[in-house]
Amino acid sequence: MALPRRRNLSYNRFRSLVKFISAISGVLLILFAFLSFLAPSPNESQHFHLRHHHNSFNAVVEDPVTSGDSVFCSSGGKLDRDIWSSRNAKFFYGCSNVSAKFAKAEAVSHPTRYLAIATSGGLNQQRTGITDAVVAARILNATLVVPKLDQKSFWKDASNFSEIFDVDWFISSLSKDVKIIKQLPKRGGKSWTPYTMRVPRKCSERCYQNRVLPVILKRHHAVQLKKFDYRLANKLDTDLQKLRCRVNYHALKFADPILEMGKTLVHRMRMRSKRYIALHLRFEPDMLAFSGCDYGGGEKERNELGAIRKRWKTLHKNNPDKQRRQGKCPLTPEEVGLMLRALGYGSDVHIYVASGEVYGGEETLRPLKSLFPNFYSKDTIATKEELAPFSSFSSRMAALDFIVCDESDVFVTNNNGNMARILAGRRKYFGHKPTIRPNAKKLYRLFLSRSNMTWEAFASRVRIFQRGFMGEPKEVRPGRGEFHENPSACICEDSEAREKATAYSRGKKNGKLEKEVMVSDDQNDYDDNDEPRWPDLDDDENQVWPQEKLHYNGTGSEYDAVISDEPELEEMLSD
Repeated sequence: MALPRRRNLSYNRFRSLVKFISAISGVLLILFAFLSFLAPSPNESQHFHLRHHHNSFNAVVEDPVTSGDSVFCSSGGKLDRDIWSSRNAKFFYGCSNVSAKFAKAEAVSHPTRYLAIATSGGLNQQRTGITDAVVAARILNATLVVPKLDQKSFWKDASNFSEIFDVDWFISSLSKDVKIIKQLPKRGGKSWTPYTMRVPRKCSERCYQNRVLPVILKRHHAVQLKKFDYRLANKLDTDLQKLRCRVNYHALKFADPILEMGKTLVHRMRMRSKRYIALHLRFEPDMLAFSGCDYGGGEKERNELGAIRKRWKTLHKNNPDKQRRQGKCPLTPEEVGLMLRALGYGSDVHIYVASGEVYGGEETLRPLKSLFPNFYSKDTIATKEELAPFSSFSSRMAALDFIVCDESDVFVTNNNGNMARILAGRRKYFGHKPTIRPNAKKLYRLFLSRSNMTWEAFASRVRIFQRGFMGEPKEVRPGRGEFHENPSACICEDSEAREKATAYSRGKKNGKLEKEVMVSDDQNDYDDNDEPRWPDLDDDENQVWPQEKLHYNGTGSEYDAVISDEPELEEMLSD
């Protein structure tokens, strides 16, 4: 009897053990299925491992990335942040109102002082000159003549001021700050030719008072400052900085034909998608030749870009690897695409690309288009007939791109030219809309070794390296960098709203809400080591201005040598 009982007991124990193991196996199977669902799609991984850094960027992407239903959801990604907005934007706003101590123009303007300027470069470089000209006129207590646009430079655009900007609005909106007239009055019934001179770059208030004012007072009463780009100091009195902002962000409104066409382009992008990214892509042959970088195109690329580079005798031979290590090389279209995917933007996101001639043409763009098939430009969303009034004028075409980029939900750039800097500052002023600048120096090594890591590891590193380069408030310390990119004097903080948000979050038992509502200053997504290395632009009188430096966070040693001898090169690189 005892033996059958023991056998029966052992059998029951065995049945219980089998049931337990089955239950555990079922749980593990469910967990495995869940993790498989969250894992990146094979297509994403295949594209990620397609090419090494030194392979040609012209190589064909054979496996297009499909919908973002794995790592990336339809909204762009499953991350711990909203990829379409800045977390603390609601606590900051643009503020450029005149202070009570800033006298009105009619009280300070001298009737016999006139200032005229001749701008230089492309649309956006000229925009900085126009903005600074208004401030210079105020410093001199002079009447400003509507600026003369550059019609002879590399960009060869014959447009005058009123064909690009609303001249009447420009004059009327600034009437309390500076008196502005469309042309110099006649003198003795004859046309008045002003005395022409140049001022040094980053000329301070004292500089204008010591160099320009004596010429106006003692000699001619009318002075024209030629090649007027970056001729005003970066650091000025707060009231003058706010005047800069009133000019740049309020008074400089595009002429109606440009404005209407720009709005049409934005509307067509919105009809295609609720949100869109705008990419300012500078990848022209001239730009790449100047950079001296290696873009993976082999002997053919080196010969082609080398031949272009020889046009400028003052350029020396560069070390391509050193250039890239120092962050002086613009990201390729594919690298921009991989960066955006890593940041959480899915393949279903719509992209508007503002660019000139892309080196390599469609072959170069193909990897980016495979990552983001919804790829547009003004040429694809407007007809030739619609663009005809603008297509023969580089500044007018650039103005259309400016509008679409400005209105985008996210703005991305692969360069540090004037358009990128001006839009970065403008987007801060109007609500800190996300503005992504690649941390080229740190991304370099990541792109170099990306074939040796998983997509998850790559994406994680990209997000870490991009902290401090995403357009969040206070990423760049006040007074650092160029004012048009970091208009800190015109950005105010809503302390009351911030305090309310803090008090509200503290009153909640769940600490998670506090993180979502507000991120304190010392919790921003960057540290001092990641902060962009901006020069202090007014430290000494002989310092070279930023647009005279190498782009892409460069040091400028090579560019400095070519400025005076290669004006066409300077103009080409400027925008």
